Parts: sequence; C-alpha cells; structure tokens
Amino acid sequence: MTWALVLEHLFMVLAASILSITLGLPLGILAYLFPKARAVILRVVDVLQTIPALALLGMIMVVLDPGKVTVVTGITLYSLLPIVRNTCLGLQEVDPGVKEAARGMGMSKAYRTLLVEFPLAFPTVFTGIRIAVVNAIGTAVFAAFVGGGGLGSVINRGIRVQDMTLILSGTGALMVISVALDLLMGWFERDTRKRGGGARSMWVPVAAILLAFVLLLPYGLRSANEGELLLYDGDYSETQIMHHMIKLLVEDHTDYAVTIQDQMSQVNNFKALIGDGHSCDLMISYDGTLLTTFLQLDPTDAPEGDSIYDFANQVAGERHQLRMLEKLGFDNTYAIAVTGKTAEAYGPKTVSDLIPIAGNLVFGAEHEFFTQEGSMKYGPFTAFYGLKFKDSLSVDVSLKYAAAEKGSFDVTEVYATDGLNRKAGLTVLEDDLGFFPEYNGAFLLREDTLRRFPGLDETLNLLAGQISNEDMVEMTYQVDVEKRTVDDVAQAFLVERGLLAS
Repeated sequence: MTWALVLEHLFMVLAASILSITLGLPLGILAYLFPKARAVILRVVDVLQTIPALALLGMIMVVLDPGKVTVVTGITLYSLLPIVRNTCLGLQEVDPGVKEAARGMGMSKAYRTLLVEFPLAFPTVFTGIRIAVVNAIGTAVFAAFVGGGGLGSVINRGIRVQDMTLILSGTGALMVISVALDLLMGWFERDTRKRGGGARSMWVPVAAILLAFVLLLPYGLRSANEGELLLYDGDYSETQIMHHMIKLLVEDHTDYAVTIQDQMSQVNNFKALIGDGHSCDLMISYDGTLLTTFLQLDPTDAPEGDSIYDFANQVAGERHQLRMLEKLGFDNTYAIAVTGKTAEAYGPKTVSDLIPIAGNLVFGAEHEFFTQEGSMKYGPFTAFYGLKFKDSLSVDVSLKYAAAEKGSFDVTEVYATDGLNRKAGLTVLEDDLGFFPEYNGAFLLREDTLRRFPGLDETLNLLAGQISNEDMVEMTYQVDVEKRTVDDVAQAFLVERGLLAS
C-alpha cells in the first residue's frame, strides 16, 4: 500500500462529496419549498440508496465506461439521501417565529429560505453532509472493481492471496481516514450548533473541502503527455507482471515513457482500449479470450486451416483496428482442477474421469465463469463433457482459492499459469476431449499506437517465445505466495533473459 493510493481514494471521496452537496442541497430546498414534489424527490433518493453499490457502479459503467468518472458518479448518487433529507428536515425545524418575523418584514419566500432559514438550519444540514462523507469512504472501496483505483485494490488483492497484512493495512487506512474525518466534522458540527448556525459557519467546510480537493487533483486527474504510453494495471498478478515488464522493457530500450494506471479487469481493459475515446494504448491478452469473450465468437467459427490466434487477430483488426503481437510463449488456458481431498479420494487424471463421480462433487468457480459472456463457460463446458455435478457454487474471484482450501467445493476452474494452484494444493486435470482452446498470451495494441510509437512492436517482440508456462507459474507464485513485488519479479526475469541490464 502506498500514500498515492490513500490520496487517490480521498480524491474520489472529495470529488463525490462536492458533487453530492452541489446536487443534494438544491434538491433538499426544493423538497422543503414544494410539498407536492417532496414525496417524489425523497422517494427517488431513497431508491438510489437501496441499490447495492457495486450494482450501481456497474450500471453507470455501461454508459460512462470504466474509471474514476464512473466511481465519482456512483458515490455522488449514493450520497444524496442523507444530504437531501437533512436539508429538508433542517428547514422544517427552523423556529416558526423566525419564519413569521421574516415574512412580516416583507422578505420574499426565496430570500427567507436562503438567507434566513438555511443558515439557521445549517447544523442539521451539516449532519447529513457528515454522514454522506463518512459513508463515501467505505463505498469508494468498490472503485477497484471498475478501474477507479484507491484502497479497494489493496483489500481485494489481500483477500485473493490470503494476506492478512494487506487486508488489515487497507482496512486500517480506511478506518483511520473515516474516524479522523468524522471527529473533525463532529467537532465542527457541535461548535456550529452552540453558535446557532449562521452564514459565516457555512463557508468554513466549503472552503476546507474545496482546498483539499484542489490539493488532491494530481492524484485524480492525469492526462497523457506526448510520447507517453498508457496501460492499466491488472486485477491479478499475471497481468500486473506483464504490464510492468512492458514498462521496464520499453523505457529501457526506447525514449518512450510508460504510465500504468489503476487496476482494471480484462473485460473493462478491453473496453477502455477500443474506440475513439480510449484511455489506454495496449494490454496483455490471450487469443482465446480475444476470440470468445471480446469478439463473441467460437473457435469453430475459425476457417479451416486458420489458428485461433490468426483468426482472432484478423477479426480484431477488422472490427476494432487492433493487433496482437507475437505469442509470448505461455498458454494460460482454462483448466479444471480438483482439491487435494478429491484427488486422494477418487484419483481423477482427466476431465472425463469426473463423469461417473460428478454427482458426488460440488463445482465452484468465480462469478464470471457462470455467465453467458463467451462460449468457454460453465454451461457449455458441462454440456460438452456430460457432467452433472451435485451442486455448483459461485464465489468472488478473490475468494476462490481460499474457498478451495477450506473445502467449500471439490472441483473448480483455474488458469493454467496461476501460481495459487500450487499453494492451494490443486491437481490440474487433462482436458482430454479438448474443450478449452489455447489461450496464448500476447500483447494487444491499437494500430494507431504502433503509428504513434515507431519501433514499439520490435521492442515488445523481444519477449516473443521467452515465457513458458513454468516461467509464469513461478513468477505468479513468487508474487502471490512469496510476497515479492511485481516490479522485482518482472525485472529479475528480464535481467535473466538478457533483456535488461542488472
């Protein structure tokens, strides 16, 4: 965990807080002034609060694409309820005598509300703001799922590799931030109530929030410089290792600068790579993933004589002006594995060996494997092999290996080059009927990236054929189990291959 992640997290919270205050205060005032509209306004913000945070971010991401804008928008909508309700409530609780006196002085309704009633209601209004800000700190954890960065990425990684230190450091940082802000805002709220509100009190938190937001801008907004390659960090070790290899190799062999942005899943990374509004230039991918998940095609769609790699490359070029460089050497295909207890009890060697015993076994995998996005999923797999498991269990990808070690299921889907297979004591079975296609690792780039950065393909192709499955298993094991940093592992491999000076 770094200070940059903490400050990035705070930036998203403050940006969302400013927007939710800007939107929530007028809505609260309108709800107070117009009783007929009050029920509608309060019902809408109530409904927004009932939507699970991750689901809300997912819906927004479809429209706005992955990244901080999606996160800030989601937190803003999620923070409206306490601000709108407390604004309306605070105005309703202003002493009727004060309202009558202002009316008797000939003040207009708008003038009375904004310059007399609102300053008096401000302590109650500020309570709503305080609740919204503190809640936003926790909600921003979900930013890691949609490429927004922040402390959620630390916690997610800690859960995946079962590293209690990472989990506690990320959680502890969130708790410290929440408690510190709550104490500071609580002190200000109590002081404001003692003084009975007032216009002067309102400007203090506004100025503090705006100042903090300006100071944190470098951690939230960053535009690419000329000659700078943009990548996203991966949400698992293999992607992170390969993207950090790109940075080390390109910056050593060329004059180009490489910036690795927030964590992003493969699917979201691909969405960020395509189109005119793209926010990255290249990524590590796999020919099988490109064909079945990104392009929504099946291996059987490839013309006779064409490999999956060649066919996927051709279609990606025609549809999205993308190109895969030469294969890197490792085949991170899907694989089916059984737990140590299952291997000991039944001794399966191939996937077909599961057919007679499937009725006694529970199949567990991450949510994505049970979706309909692409043909290499649970439904087509079990139909192809004729497998009828006793039950199936969908878990978060970060919890899958922990669940396997604890015996929550007997059979699972894994990636062939994941070092956590070794740690969890899983036995990988042979795909004897050949259901899963090859998933050859290769760098996927935009065609215009190759035009903007002459010679980039020659530099990246220095890695072609250099990384075997055994190499990748060892590297991911070193990161996930032995706790070496991604940079250290990537650099050591490049030095060993003579591609980087020691």
